[in-house]
Amino acid sequence: MNAPEFKPRAWLAADVERDSSWIIRMTPEEVAGFDDALQHAVALNKPLLAMTAEDFPLPEASRRVLARAIDSTQGRWGMCLLKGFPVDQWTEAETRLAYWGMGLYMGVGRTQNRASEIINDVRDTGASYKVKGGRGYNTNAGLDFHQDSCDVVALLCRRTARSGGTSKVISSIALRDEVERLRPDLIPVLQQPWFHTYQNTQDPTQPPYYRCPILGDDPTYFTVRTNRKNIDAAQRDFEDVPRLSPEQTEVLDLFDQLMPSDRLCYSMELEQGDLQLLNNYVTLHSRTPFEDFEDPDQKRHLLRLWLSVPSSQPLPPQWEEYYGDVRAGAVRGGVRGSAITQEFLDYEERQARALGMTWRKWRPLVTREAATATL
Repeated sequence: MNAPEFKPRAWLAADVERDSSWIIRMTPEEVAGFDDALQHAVALNKPLLAMTAEDFPLPEASRRVLARAIDSTQGRWGMCLLKGFPVDQWTEAETRLAYWGMGLYMGVGRTQNRASEIINDVRDTGASYKVKGGRGYNTNAGLDFHQDSCDVVALLCRRTARSGGTSKVISSIALRDEVERLRPDLIPVLQQPWFHTYQNTQDPTQPPYYRCPILGDDPTYFTVRTNRKNIDAAQRDFEDVPRLSPEQTEVLDLFDQLMPSDRLCYSMELEQGDLQLLNNYVTLHSRTPFEDFEDPDQKRHLLRLWLSVPSSQPLPPQWEEYYGDVRAGAVRGGVRGSAITQEFLDYEERQARALGMTWRKWRPLVTREAATATL
């Protein structure tokens, strides 16, 4: 997969409304390739982590459309909406298998939660969002603007809600530009160390929180990472985390004012068979609350992959504590959780080698003692 010839740029909601080049509608030939590969993989009946791309044999047309989608996330818009997967014809198990199979062509999957799962089901299980350790993907709540812990987050829509669940996306480059226009004095504040909770998703050897600036300081490669819920929770849950300064609270309040604005925020309804892919360094996303169907077989259901991709940008050195590796095209990100298996580690190395990605064995980069020693 070749690196795109252009890098992400700031966009406003009106820009993506006018220009739909970030949307790809698959042809019947491209769709048929996924169906054929799925039937091959079903017959093999391999565990997901044992699979290679050869076990999900996509024809060239289907491979190219996935490459275009990933390139779109690393290019102008920092996102892509790939439409037309026949999930209405696939069972839930087949959808999961097909999704993992296509992921083998896009990147290296990352573990996503305390249980170290590689595919998350985004559906309401009755959980709560704004509680200690709460995550949004298993609730029906509206979500704060945030990014996920990987190069690219991919959401495959299997079923939609009765109402609500609208996806909202903003360009974090445009957000930075607005802050710079209104309050340039707050830009250095965003580049300070900020403390975030892991929400109990850390490896048992890691501290329960990590340091990461909200805004990177590299003049060439833009990076933003913010989630006020996790910043506030670190303040609430850990006495040894430094208290937010008045300026830090001020810039978070300004973010809250700007992010949902009609100027910055673009809303899209994910339809059945849509695959949304977002570059987490240059976009932020959220979701409106939703009301579900009563019938369990009709309830809203999306499948989520967190991916490291070969064409990813370098990250600032200060981000290594959380991401594990900041080199371009490196396998990085995810949350380790407490159930990493040897099967996953074998998959990770095999997949990295298959895609020609930089890879190293994971190790905790900081202990709690080391973190507190520099406070």
